Amino acid sequence: QVQLVESGGGLVQAGGSLRLSCAASGRSFSVYTMGWFRQAPGKERELVASIWSRGDTYYADSVKGRFTISRDNAKNTLYLQMMSLKPEDTAVYYCAADLVITSTGRYSPRVNDYWGQGTQVTVSS
Repeated sequence: QVQLVESGGGLVQAGGSLRLSCAASGRSFSVYTMGWFRQAPGKERELVASIWSRGDTYYADSVKGRFTISRDNAKNTLYLQMMSLKPEDTAVYYCAADLVITSTGRYSPRVNDYWGQGTQVTVSS
């Protein structure tokens, strides 16, 4: 069983930055494929970025060059550094673990996937 707790969301002006953190419990963090998803009101959940156990990363085109996903296996923590934020980045951001994601960003949902409770990011114009 894995528990995920996100933090770091908030209100920021366009062009600003935020860093999200996701603290994970459990002993298998280092082997999990991890990801950040987001869901805006009235929209479907989308994969923003993912990171594999070996450190390879994937980014959605909408955030490429602005967001950076990283992990600290010693601290069982996942991060998402967000820069040059835009109003369209406004959403609830979710951390997820033990994912099946292809190198091109195709996510295959499974019952065993672990999810955090989400953290709100609001970017004002």
